[in-house]
Amino acid sequence: MSPKQTSGASGGGTSRFSGAFTPGRIAMIVVAVLTLVFIFENTREVKIRILIPEVSLPLYVALLATALLGAGLGFYAAARRRK
Repeated sequence: MSPKQTSGASGGGTSRFSGAFTPGRIAMIVVAVLTLVFIFENTREVKIRILIPEVSLPLYVALLATALLGAGLGFYAAARRRK
């Protein structure tokens, strides 16, 4: 075997995914999974009133839309903070 093949195989105890799973990322994955479980457990029809119109739709759609809106605003705020 060449030195390139043996050094990558041993890796000194680190894997190429060791930096990918930080505690913060694991926590976000857990929160995302719990959010999806909560959303898909609530499937009954609800009436939602936004200002004037009243809309009837499944609760999971409203929860998913709210979660996506919150995530988008969070990413936007984080991007503005980095500048």
